[in-house]
Amino acid sequence: MSKAYKTSQKKRTNYIYYTADGAKIVITPGEDGVTEADIQLLHEMDDAEVDEQRRYNYRVTTYLDAYHDGEGEDAADRNKYLADETENPELHIIQAENEAEHQDMLDKLRKAMDCLLPQQKELFKKVYLEKRTNTEIAAEEGVTEAAVRGRLKKLQERLRKILS
Repeated sequence: MSKAYKTSQKKRTNYIYYTADGAKIVITPGEDGVTEADIQLLHEMDDAEVDEQRRYNYRVTTYLDAYHDGEGEDAADRNKYLADETENPELHIIQAENEAEHQDMLDKLRKAMDCLLPQQKELFKKVYLEKRTNTEIAAEEGVTEAAVRGRLKKLQERLRKILS
């Protein structure tokens, strides 16, 4: 069984180890011919073993062959040192492209709205911004619903022509 942590400098006055059956054995300097140099040597050997184990754990998990990229349950097998979950560059690029396309369409729509007649702008506002029905608009303006539909069709054709 290897040690995971080094013994603190304050607790290095003696050496403690455990046998295979779990019995605790304490080696104290001055007993059975053990010197302080022996205790220091044992602790240094433990330190070297802990350092080697740490290097091994880091090397194995960061080596490129240790990286796995799977789906579902296998996705948990990702190498934590190589995987960067903070930013998805592909998603970032797609969002930027969508934003650019959206902004371009808004610019085209603004230019198209400038080309409309005042009555057409008002109709656009009532239908698309206020979400009013053709019947409500016809009743307000004192015309038939068919007249409103005709104006709306002309408005849509004009916008389609300008935007394309």
